[in-house]
Amino acid sequence: MGSVQRAMRLLETVAGHPCGAPAKQLARETGLALPTTYHLLRTLVHEGYLRRDKGLFFLGAAVERLSSTGAQQKRRSTVADALAHWRDSIGVPVYCAMYREGEIDVLCVSESPEAPAVEEWADFRETAHAHAIGQCLLSQLDEDARRDHLARYPVRALTPYSVRDTDALLRRLARMPRTEAVVERQEYALGTVCAALPITVGATAAAMAISMPARRADHLLPAVRRLQSEIGRHLGALTLSISI
Repeated sequence: MGSVQRAMRLLETVAGHPCGAPAKQLARETGLALPTTYHLLRTLVHEGYLRRDKGLFFLGAAVERLSSTGAQQKRRSTVADALAHWRDSIGVPVYCAMYREGEIDVLCVSESPEAPAVEEWADFRETAHAHAIGQCLLSQLDEDARRDHLARYPVRALTPYSVRDTDALLRRLARMPRTEAVVERQEYALGTVCAALPITVGATAAAMAISMPARRADHLLPAVRRLQSEIGRHLGALTLSISI
């Protein structure tokens, strides 16, 4: 534990010298013996937490990765907290997803015993044509990107209510206004209705969605309108947080 504490003191001291610092100066500022300082510096350089250039020590790539990871975790926590708040205030499970590198990426799902999420009985990535999240994300792509996705993940009927073929889906997507909710009724899972809202995150397609039992279908549109209002009030912070 003592070695870890001394290493952290060295890292903190190096961080205070963006133009680098020599070992003797670091030993003096940390109050460490010079041999101990040299030993810790060699170890930290070997592990990538520091780098040495012309006798001066600088923060290394490993520290930068830790900093980046910490920032990403904080942004993910911001998204999770927002979804949990909306889950409780609206009384429905809330989902956040993006379309990245040709794939559906569900970033976060907030559910509770009172508001359980849809069971992913068929891989969300392969069934974008059948659920509101996927249709919402595909509707934000250009036609070439849509056709590329559907060539890799062909349309197939999951329930009696699912779209039947690629052409029918493409016609549906072409008619969808890019700023309005996408509604899906029992196309992915029998007994469940869903709605998804498009979110602008730079050039990346993103969506927020909710689901509920089909017996409550008349509550779907009021609930998604409430979600849309909440998102509108927090859009700037939200889009920054999910662009990770």
